[in-house]
Amino acid sequence: MYCKINDKFKDECGIFGIFGTKEASVLTTLGLHSLQHRGQEGAGIVSFDGKAFHSVRKQGLVGDNFNNKDILSKLPGKTAIGHVRYSTTGESKPENLQPFFCKFSHWRLCMRT
Repeated sequence: MYCKINDKFKDECGIFGIFGTKEASVLTTLGLHSLQHRGQEGAGIVSFDGKAFHSVRKQGLVGDNFNNKDILSKLPGKTAIGHVRYSTTGESKPENLQPFFCKFSHWRLCMRT
């Protein structure tokens, strides 16, 4: 059996998550800063406060969008996941920024594809 190994460098998005700390969204922002080289098209953070999910997704650099107390105050909770986007598929538009967050009638889902 022949298996071809692709040893070429591949660029893809960056993802960072944290749980169990009051400053989860702030620490996720710092994590996304360190991953900014993985995607500069846009960034998003979804946090969870134990009862509800909170989401902010913006086009542009992490520091331009999540370096503001007003934005971070919209992301309360001890759990957060963040994403920086590098377009490999899909158009460059806000709808394609992740993490994706969906509300269903009896449950919620947050994911990164």
